[in-house]
Amino acid sequence: MSEMNHSSPSAPQSPAQSPTQSLAQRGNNRSRQPTNEAFRDFIGSGWGPRPSDPPRRSDAAPWAQARRAALGALFPGERLVIPAGPLVTRNNDCDYRFRPHSAFAHLAGTGTDFEPDAVLVLDPLTVPGQRVEADEPTHEAVLYFRPRAPRTSEEFYADPRYGELWVGVRPSIEEVEAATGIRCAHIDTLGDALAKDAGADAVRLRVVAQADAAVTALVDRVRQAAGLATDQAARQADDALAEATSELRLVKDAWEVDQLQAAVDATKAGFDNLIRSIPRARGHWRGERVLEGAFGARAREEGNGLGYETIAAAGDHANTLHWINNDGPVEPGQLVLVDAGVEVDSLYTADVTRTIPVDGRFTTAQRRVYEAVLEAADAAFARAGEPGCRFRDVHTAAMEVIAARLQEWGLLPEGVTAADSLGPEGQYHRRWMVHGTSHHLGLDVHDCAQARREMSMDAELVPGMVFTIEPGLYFRADDLRVPAELRGTGVRIEDDVVVREDGRIDYLTAAIPRTADDVEAWVSGLIAQ
Repeated sequence: MSEMNHSSPSAPQSPAQSPTQSLAQRGNNRSRQPTNEAFRDFIGSGWGPRPSDPPRRSDAAPWAQARRAALGALFPGERLVIPAGPLVTRNNDCDYRFRPHSAFAHLAGTGTDFEPDAVLVLDPLTVPGQRVEADEPTHEAVLYFRPRAPRTSEEFYADPRYGELWVGVRPSIEEVEAATGIRCAHIDTLGDALAKDAGADAVRLRVVAQADAAVTALVDRVRQAAGLATDQAARQADDALAEATSELRLVKDAWEVDQLQAAVDATKAGFDNLIRSIPRARGHWRGERVLEGAFGARAREEGNGLGYETIAAAGDHANTLHWINNDGPVEPGQLVLVDAGVEVDSLYTADVTRTIPVDGRFTTAQRRVYEAVLEAADAAFARAGEPGCRFRDVHTAAMEVIAARLQEWGLLPEGVTAADSLGPEGQYHRRWMVHGTSHHLGLDVHDCAQARREMSMDAELVPGMVFTIEPGLYFRADDLRVPAELRGTGVRIEDDVVVREDGRIDYLTAAIPRTADDVEAWVSGLIAQ
């Protein structure tokens, strides 16, 4: 990324001698783009036609259309603004790889990295208060983005953010319309489109405010010009839209479940790759990163990348719940807790944890902890399949087992039973299991986080819900309340499950070994290859 400067050396100019140049402008000093017309004519000519393959309609398009209809029905007569979000600066002029906001991805159905600064607008077809029949559309979707510029433009060769020579061939209006089934328009027309008919007695606006600060500011300017609220009332309206987009994802459609199964299958391949790298990890001063890298390589090969930062925690590091430093060695006799998931191109992610014996065999003490956690996971799975089970009941079932095993091992305070610990004034078992057992899973690893409690944690399980079951036990090396043979041992087992149409609970992760015997056979077999 460097550029040689062949100008003759000279003494540095004083600030008074230097031409005035803003800090923002100085970032372009290393690139010297020609500006003469002859060069523009030259670089814009002599190109053959671009690939002419007809654009294919995305598999997600009809599903996304149904989601937009469901959201629009909640806000008849209002203009709904769902930004994809901007590029995020990593450092100086380098950006992170773009990932659209999950609400945008869910409603547009575009997947992967479409398209920095794009905005999906659901434009009302009715006026506020108008009665709408059940099957009558309430909104028209319009997708605003910056289509590719002609090769004769300066953008083509000189714009590092949008230029074709910098970022590749970007889509046209017609191509995106064909792929998504959504009417498209140039992003430069967004302001006028938002302002059309806006007013207290006409169209009100809501925006997913967290997605793109610039778009939120634009919406607020339109509101102010139209005499609409821009204060706390506006923020409450926007929060209600964010809440609705989150709750819309609580129940997955059949296409989404298929995407999640694909993410789990890719994650299994990633775990296989990771286990094969254990022999090299054992001899490396940062063995945890050897494991992390082996999984990450497969995540990029099989999908879009990682759904979240991989945890590859050997030994006592497993007792730090969000251990993502992954900078420690991997020693013989240890367990490695690996919490990892592949995000596929549609942006749906798996979330799987397996606790792996480095030598391919659990010690007696390690197996005791592992089988207690497995028993808790199995109890949670069984409770989830009972009629009328609520989301919070899954955690309760797992904790009943955890508390019982801790009492059996003499770890609860003297005189405290498992039942005492499970009560609101107890909770002593949480010293060794401090997190929840389940969360929704989808486009976000912790999906539907803005949903109301009564719609999520307190809700009854219904077909289409996809969630994790992930109890654990964590005995830190410095925990003097546990026997010496258990100190430094951390175990978590995490599976992804779906509620089927008949109410049955299925493992999406059924192909990933989870019993102690099966894990030993899995690890020993792959290490020996």
